[in-house]
Amino acid sequence: MTLLKKLYPHTMQLDLNTVDRLAHLARLEFDEDTKAQMLHDMNRFLAFADKLNELDIESVEPLIYMNDQHNVLRKDEVIQDIDHETALKNAPKRDSDFFRVPKVIEK
Repeated sequence: MTLLKKLYPHTMQLDLNTVDRLAHLARLEFDEDTKAQMLHDMNRFLAFADKLNELDIESVEPLIYMNDQHNVLRKDEVIQDIDHETALKNAPKRDSDFFRVPKVIEK
């Protein structure tokens, strides 16, 4: 038995009040037809999730990597893609070798 099935042994069913509360929390507004469609879709989603709870996954190992390789991070290598003068060429304001930015800290 899965943990979700232990916590929620019965299939959850939503009603229009729940849709209204969720819409309010998400700051959404639905007309009556859309609200009915949302209720239908959400109940279908919950039924699908409940169907997944029927699977026996006790012997399934958690998936950590998507492939057989582990820790496939590359070494960081410093490369100079742009020279100093080219970087400063498009600066809105510059002061010899530096970017000029507005003062943000007052003494």
